[in-house]
Amino acid sequence: MSRVASLRRMAVLACAAVTMAGLAPQATATPRPSGSHQLPHDTRFYVDPAGKAAKQAVADLRAGRLADALNMAKLASWPESFWLTEGTPDQVRTKVEGIMRAAKATRTVPVLVLYNVPGRDCSNYSSGGAADAAAYDAWVKAVARGIGSGKALTVVEPDGLALLPQDCGADVDPDGTRTAERFASVKSAIETLEQQPSTSVYVDGGTSNWQPPGVITQRLLAAGVQKAQGIALNVSNYQPTDQLNRYATWVSQCIHYATHGSGPVESRASECASQYYSASAPNDGAPGNSVTFEDPATWHWTDAWYDKNVGTVPADRLTHYVLDTSRNGLGAWTAPDKYTDDEHWCNAPGRGVGVHPTADTGLPLADAYLYVKIIGESDGTCHRGTPGPGDPEYGGGEDPPAGAWWPDFAHTLARNARPGLTWNLPH
Repeated sequence: MSRVASLRRMAVLACAAVTMAGLAPQATATPRPSGSHQLPHDTRFYVDPAGKAAKQAVADLRAGRLADALNMAKLASWPESFWLTEGTPDQVRTKVEGIMRAAKATRTVPVLVLYNVPGRDCSNYSSGGAADAAAYDAWVKAVARGIGSGKALTVVEPDGLALLPQDCGADVDPDGTRTAERFASVKSAIETLEQQPSTSVYVDGGTSNWQPPGVITQRLLAAGVQKAQGIALNVSNYQPTDQLNRYATWVSQCIHYATHGSGPVESRASECASQYYSASAPNDGAPGNSVTFEDPATWHWTDAWYDKNVGTVPADRLTHYVLDTSRNGLGAWTAPDKYTDDEHWCNAPGRGVGVHPTADTGLPLADAYLYVKIIGESDGTCHRGTPGPGDPEYGGGEDPPAGAWWPDFAHTLARNARPGLTWNLPH
């Protein structure tokens, strides 16, 4: 058999396997203890047989792009999330009910991302959201009704706390009203979802090269993170998993430090050491907020602060977390020094898919690694600070709008996967 014929046969079988992976029953997760929202280590997440990577695999096969078809089919065998971004309460409830029925049929757990808070993304590439707080509250309640008593993992509002209305510019929220409403909306969403008996709720906390632990801790606490299962980090971003685990642990420790001791919570959180030390900072364990870029070579000083001020705390007394590893296999992009705004978070070139989704991370605080961002969807029409139109990192052509499927981007991420893509076959 020729190599081309062999690849074609593999691609055909791959596309069939993707469909079967989404339909075949899988291992039943160990029941959670009563009243607990922690995921068992053997949790299996729902694979959508009609996902975008599966459709791309078929398109590539028909076009004779056999290696691409095989990569897309492998990618499509792994679970990705469902983004809930719009619709009336009735529409979103119906959508979620359909997802829950499909997941129940395969005895798996869907990952649902709520991304509809008013004023999201500072009205940038992913602008939109509910009309107001009341509309958002009704929409979230409809999501919860759609979930019902079934098992689900929810991620609440990517960037919703790391990018508050107060961060969008002096004229956006001059009196702080919109920021207060944001906290109230996220808090209400957490409380609504946590009322569902089998729903694990993780509120988004940005990523490791964004807000310092003390800042995001203040915001998480203001939004009621203590009523959630934990936090979600790196959604739609590219930071490497080892750095994320370290940063997530600091945030968890900072939450503990801020809420265990005398004095105002906000003040105690502001004392937490951060990832931002200058290379010349003394090794004195003081919080490092002197620069605006992170240097992991200095992070031992951050570790030392938490070792000294928090110490060893049992995992069941600390906030847990999940990580988005959908595009961080090669870590973050280092942009050339030629842009006024490199938009390093936006369609970063040459990146790769990261660690496969699993609830068995081997770390006591890391509940799961997930493909939260839909791999192959655009981040937006990036211009890197240039007048545009077009993205200079992609030959000057205009990137697709945020959320649009981009085959070339998907293929690059799949080819550069670290670890390499393998089959996620039903058990």
